Amino acid sequence: MIPLPLLVLGLAATSPTAAPSTAEQLHAVCQTHAQEPGTPWALAHGITLEGRDFRARDGRRAVDVIVSDFLRRDAAPGGRGLFFEPSTPQGQPVAPHPALLEKTLVLAGVPLGRKFQTDEGPVTLKHLVEALQRTFRPALASSAEGAWTLDALGHVLTPGASFQNGAGETVRIDAVMDEALVTLERAQSELAEGMKAGLPQVPKRKQGIYTHPCGGLHFFQAVASWARHPAVRRAWGGRLEAQVDVLLYRLGSEARQYEAALATAPQHRLALLSQSLKFYGHFLETLGRYRKENGWRPSASQQRAVVRAHQLLEATVRRLGEAQAFQRMPTLAREEPQLFWDLLGDSCHAAHGLDLWK
Repeated sequence: MIPLPLLVLGLAATSPTAAPSTAEQLHAVCQTHAQEPGTPWALAHGITLEGRDFRARDGRRAVDVIVSDFLRRDAAPGGRGLFFEPSTPQGQPVAPHPALLEKTLVLAGVPLGRKFQTDEGPVTLKHLVEALQRTFRPALASSAEGAWTLDALGHVLTPGASFQNGAGETVRIDAVMDEALVTLERAQSELAEGMKAGLPQVPKRKQGIYTHPCGGLHFFQAVASWARHPAVRRAWGGRLEAQVDVLLYRLGSEARQYEAALATAPQHRLALLSQSLKFYGHFLETLGRYRKENGWRPSASQQRAVVRAHQLLEATVRRLGEAQAFQRMPTLAREEPQLFWDLLGDSCHAAHGLDLWK
């Protein structure tokens, strides 16, 4: 059997005169549109793909732009302390999901002691993490918006650690992550039942995992990443592996529904292709992180599913190219901004997913 990395690379192989590969096209979209210094959300996606040295169009490091230009401080007693607004007054996304920017900096490997200059004086990433801990609510472990906070704290804390939030509660990170695993199991339960029953698909009705942003794949990443600790894997037994199997089943389930929708609703083709890009890209990113962080060694059938996801992503990008979607992004930014943001962010995540499987 050909090893998975060779299979994946073979799918994307090109000759010197061939058209750009899927990965090259997605990298180009991210690099072109994620550099705007007035849009920290976009800069964060550039960092996710290109690393902590990614630069904004004005030449500054994106990590500096994000913190120096957009960090706010609520100094009132009992206030939020250091925080990022969800968006700018002009409507540009800053941090539409709680802790998205902090999580991006942490996962990019920015040192906790790294100093950023702000209007309020120097601030370190450690200060930002401490602000997350002060505002942490235990309900985030079961919240659709908790993924980014869980991922950030899960990378700066270790099993057995605890901290005190602003309400005076002692928060045990093990208990938080245990609850997050339970939340993932509940959210994927209908898919798990469909898998066990041998159903070809489970309809998406904005239920369960589909109530989460990006189909819950960021939440999945946060939970799976915590299991990189051997003590956590032992405590969880095979529960996380069972959720990986559900995710692999979900690939076929969603692919069938996207194809059916494209056939029956051609008037929504661009939006449907954007959704496909989101799912296949995040799918590859999620399992790529699982392999990198946890040492996951997929079985032969699991390898085939990953290769299939790569093929589906390639087909989606080809169709988006045929629709001139990437060429039209400046126009979409003015006329259909949400579609523009989706194409931009999901191109970055998809390119990152492909890079993780090189």
